[in-house]
Amino acid sequence: MRDVTPDLFFASIAEREVQYNARASVADFDACVRRYAESAARVRTRRPAVLNLRYGMGQDERLDLFLPAAAQASAPLFVFIHGGYWRSQRKEDAPVMAEAFNAAGAAVATLEYTLLPEATLPEVVREVRSAVAWLYRNAAAYGVDPARIYVSGSSAGGHLAGMLAAPDWQARYGVPDDVIKGTLALSGLFDLRPLCDISVSDWLRLTPEQARLQSPIFHLPAQAGPMLLAVGGLETQGFKNQTDAYEAAWRAAGLSATRIATPQCNHFDLVNELEDPDSDLTRATLEMMGLR
Repeated sequence: MRDVTPDLFFASIAEREVQYNARASVADFDACVRRYAESAARVRTRRPAVLNLRYGMGQDERLDLFLPAAAQASAPLFVFIHGGYWRSQRKEDAPVMAEAFNAAGAAVATLEYTLLPEATLPEVVREVRSAVAWLYRNAAAYGVDPARIYVSGSSAGGHLAGMLAAPDWQARYGVPDDVIKGTLALSGLFDLRPLCDISVSDWLRLTPEQARLQSPIFHLPAQAGPMLLAVGGLETQGFKNQTDAYEAAWRAAGLSATRIATPQCNHFDLVNELEDPDSDLTRATLEMMGLR
């Protein structure tokens, strides 16, 4: 892998603060959050769901499952992990894609996890891996195909999706090495070392050495299903460079990585592209899942 440090660390800590400040990159952050909530509320009135399934013992180790109309064949599963810099947001505002994906024949699971700083980041990674293992073992009871699990996440959730695509954890959780059949990572943070000495460190609380251990860019599988990547054209250069670096790393490792262009999107409305069944992002994701 090429040295990506100059692209991700920038010239000064002050500049890095700007480049990794997602909230400051939009004119009205509160409006973005309201849009998530309103979209999720619509989904909850229109789609059947099984809510607050417990995948672990912790209070926040829960998931919601949105199911397509009954069909003869079991449905592929799209697992979505919310963002919020690992310290905010909830699964209740995450299922904006459920209506479009259910209509295409996919089930959707939205994950909750213990937020930082109550949990450490390694604990959060363990939780989302436990959630996938739980889904693998229990999916069939809900008409979902455990052999067709795809994962996705936005921002911090994109990081966690990358850690699910990483190798060397599956056997410890009792799932096949290829339990993840494909990944969609939106505006992810793939090398966490640049965050260790800016304000994010107030809750991330990792040394650079520890951050490397939790960075997907340093934990690439030998073989994997497709990786779809997108970052909004209106985002900061910091988030763009993170996706550039991760894409380059996957390609250098001989793995499949496809970039979906979203020039019209910012850091927060990118995920709303998945509400539209005809958006490029939705089409590419459903194609990856064998539904187009």
